[in-house]
Amino acid sequence: MMDSLGDSPDPYRYTSGRWLRRDALERESRFIRFNFDALCCKVLELCPGASSVTSYDKKEGGFNRVFIFHTDNAKRIVARLPFALAGVSRLTTNSEVATIKYLQAETGIPIPKILDWSDDASNAIGSEYIIMEHASGISLHEKWPTMDVSDQIRCIEAICQKLKEIVDLNFPAYGSLYFAETPYLPTSKLLLNREFCIGPHCGAMYWNCNVGQPRYYHDTRPNQGPWLKIADYCDGLIDTGISKIPPAGSVSKRPRYHGSIETHKKLLYYGRAMLKEMAKSSQIQNAATPVMFHPDLHKRNIFVSEEDPTVVSAIIDWQSTSIEPAFWYADAIPDFAQPVSDPSSEDKIEPKSEACAKAYDFCIQFLAPKLSVARSMEEAYLRPFRYCYRTWEDGAVAFREELIQTSQHWKELGFAVQSPFPLPCPDEITVHQKEYRLFEAAQQLRHSLSSLLNTASDGWVPLQDWEGTESAHWEVFEGMLQEKVVVQAFGLLAGSAGSAGALALTPIARDPHLVAFYASLTAVIPAVTVAFWLAFHKYDAEASAAERDACRGDVAGYQEQTESRARRHSADSAPKLDPVDTGRPLSFAVP
Repeated sequence: MMDSLGDSPDPYRYTSGRWLRRDALERESRFIRFNFDALCCKVLELCPGASSVTSYDKKEGGFNRVFIFHTDNAKRIVARLPFALAGVSRLTTNSEVATIKYLQAETGIPIPKILDWSDDASNAIGSEYIIMEHASGISLHEKWPTMDVSDQIRCIEAICQKLKEIVDLNFPAYGSLYFAETPYLPTSKLLLNREFCIGPHCGAMYWNCNVGQPRYYHDTRPNQGPWLKIADYCDGLIDTGISKIPPAGSVSKRPRYHGSIETHKKLLYYGRAMLKEMAKSSQIQNAATPVMFHPDLHKRNIFVSEEDPTVVSAIIDWQSTSIEPAFWYADAIPDFAQPVSDPSSEDKIEPKSEACAKAYDFCIQFLAPKLSVARSMEEAYLRPFRYCYRTWEDGAVAFREELIQTSQHWKELGFAVQSPFPLPCPDEITVHQKEYRLFEAAQQLRHSLSSLLNTASDGWVPLQDWEGTESAHWEVFEGMLQEKVVVQAFGLLAGSAGSAGALALTPIARDPHLVAFYASLTAVIPAVTVAFWLAFHKYDAEASAAERDACRGDVAGYQEQTESRARRHSADSAPKLDPVDTGRPLSFAVP
């Protein structure tokens, strides 16, 4: 039934890369114990005329393992098995299949045919799975670089025409699609017709399946929907945020801006009141129409004709598709519409990418009015929605900033009642602003340094680059711990009292806040020294000239050394991408 596959990739273990942080836990969460021979036999059953599997390719993303099987009758069959962190068991697979079947029935969007599927891991294969025909055409990711700008724009228009069919669908609630006769769905499901229903949101953000992010339900109940009204949807966001707050006594040291357990609970209390009040407004309700959209729209998930790349032949990866308020999708920009910086250009944007960005914006405006309404809204309306469900990951300061900004513009936004969030007093604002500068510095450091060493934002490194990157990580980490500049830079960033000289004499290990903040950066990116001077110089304007001068020379020297290391470890390497086309982009969060 199968040719010798002795040299083929390991089907069970994650082998595409390693993580600079929580490596063992990340890889363990992507291990799948299943019967590979049974999967091969199932593929042959579904491929008439095939008697053996001649080879297979293994592709791994953030949430799935994909096998592309090649059979002896020259066919290609795709089997995808979800990792445990992809979402809640059974629901995630059931919802994806139901969504695809629904879209194939209600729209003309080209999606590969599903040959077989199972949402029950007790099957003969030993894992949930979806087996599909291979997408026709060629990946847009492969074709895009060779297309001229006119073809790129025509391709964008064709993609948006397909997406218009989804956006035009009408739904009575927020949540995820399922088959109506699914026996394990809660009674709160809402029937769409005899075959499909809206049930709980299957997205991982609502469930206890994220690596290193357990859920706690001592202060709130699970709230995964479905939700009939936008106010109920807002409760789901707030309850999700509360469920991430651990019990007292179980919290490790965090950066200063992170905030205490009580601070998080208090902010989410005010956040719930603010979102409920905002949900009453016509502006929010007009932008909160229940909308379905592709959850991970980028070039790797779009296939086009090899002969004419302006013809879309398939759109794949519908895992975790959900029905959200229109404003949830309004600002999502796919990679083919992202402006690319070009310092040599007059407006500092690469002309082709600028044209594509404008084309996408124009198409969404006129082809998807539900999204267009939300895209035209004042930004302050949507601020509180951004961080409320992830305050424990980002730090309390981020959500507090959104509450402050919205409250300051409350009357301008047209709300008649008083803002439910009382603005802090001047002294509290001063403390908050310092913490927020530190939060911004942490994010900028991690983003810029991630780019410098070509790692993913969560510390993911392609396997072929692992040894060099890990070596650089520890080399710089150990060197920085011995230098005064580290303590000086962190002291200024954190707004610590005392002169630079006093800070220089204070070992970093004596301040757990500095250790936590330092670890949150170096655990992801080793070359932190590159941006130290820029970070504290830009974000702590209150630091004296003498304090800045005290660090400038040492940091400049380390910057030169670090850039040299970075060039050595990234030379001859192609730009690194997050794991390909089988899962959502790896999300950024400051620990």
